[in-house]
Amino acid sequence: MKSINNEIITVDEMTAGVRDALLRDPRLSGFSVRGELLGFKLHTSGHAYFTLLGENTRVACVLFRSYAASVLAWPKDGDEVLVRGKIDVYGARGAYQIYATALLPLGAGAKARAKEMLRQRLEKEGLFDPRLKRPLPRFPERVAVITSPTGAALQDILKLHSLRFPCSELIVVPSLMQGADASGDIIRAFSRVRGIRGLSCVILARGGGNRDDLDIFDSEEVTRAVRLCPVPVITGLGHQIDSTLADMAADASAPTPTGAAERLFPDGHALDAALAAARGSLTSRISARFVSILSGLNESLERLNRSIVKNQLAPAGDFLSSAEERLNKEIRSRLKEADAAVISLLQRLEGRSPLALLAKGYSICEDAGGLIVSSASALSAGDSLKLIFRDGSAGVRVDSVVLNEFHTEAD
Repeated sequence: MKSINNEIITVDEMTAGVRDALLRDPRLSGFSVRGELLGFKLHTSGHAYFTLLGENTRVACVLFRSYAASVLAWPKDGDEVLVRGKIDVYGARGAYQIYATALLPLGAGAKARAKEMLRQRLEKEGLFDPRLKRPLPRFPERVAVITSPTGAALQDILKLHSLRFPCSELIVVPSLMQGADASGDIIRAFSRVRGIRGLSCVILARGGGNRDDLDIFDSEEVTRAVRLCPVPVITGLGHQIDSTLADMAADASAPTPTGAAERLFPDGHALDAALAAARGSLTSRISARFVSILSGLNESLERLNRSIVKNQLAPAGDFLSSAEERLNKEIRSRLKEADAAVISLLQRLEGRSPLALLAKGYSICEDAGGLIVSSASALSAGDSLKLIFRDGSAGVRVDSVVLNEFHTEAD
């Protein structure tokens, strides 16, 4: 065989050249392709072999055992599927084929079967247990929003946030919301959320679209990422009536991003009105309570006064009156006794008073020096004396001194 440049090569060399050409194209080293399933065979080794049909072409596919374990429900011939993998040459047959890493159902029936099988398995694990659901924060302080930064969902959330509760801090964690790489991007977004400190809640949001666009939220990886988030998660995915597995795993869900924002963020205006009403009610209650307490204090004071007057002051007054009466009686008795004693003493004093003797006719004799003369022998003729009577005194002179016969020297 001759090549274009007349060089002769072997079949192996030709196959290797074709393989090299395929591997040099980056589009063929990792892609997702959709088509109709045909001739599906699951080998005893665990490998799966099938053909993927297009409208006018077909390609052989192989899914090795290491990747086959991720398939929840094996599709049937005729199902529309999505195959992820790469192109390579199978030299033994001289044909290229897809080496698949994932096989996902696309048809409604196949997707429904796969979703139901995954739901049942996760439900048995307790992933949807209502007891695991955490309440949303009443007043979220910091909220992470996992969504497309260019989608309408983010704009709806930002609008509701600014109208209802702008004091809450919003942190946008950008992620793909559709396409083959969206699932991994969402999981990485949840990993970044774990590093945000002081986070109150996470909103997982995607705008409207057809039901197929929400299939990534039925994947096991995204569902587990929602459940394993360290803070409460609320989902607002599209506008579909039926829920996704991510909705079931979340702590709360809403049919739209706007609904999720309305459920999470309290109405600031309603809060202001409620606070004003509560403030007025509290003021009225405090005033009424104050009046009631003041009235009670006045009544207690009146009762206390009556009690003091009745039980303390009145008996004390009666006691003081009785004590005063007894004291006055005792004083009068003591004064009477003292008067009698004083009169007795006066009488005794008057009996011993020199004036009493003078009143009986006696007199007191004093010499010129004012000394009392008590004996005639102390006098001599010519001495001047003073005689003191009861009603006055008189000066005298001694003419002579006559002593009694019984007077002796001893006297």
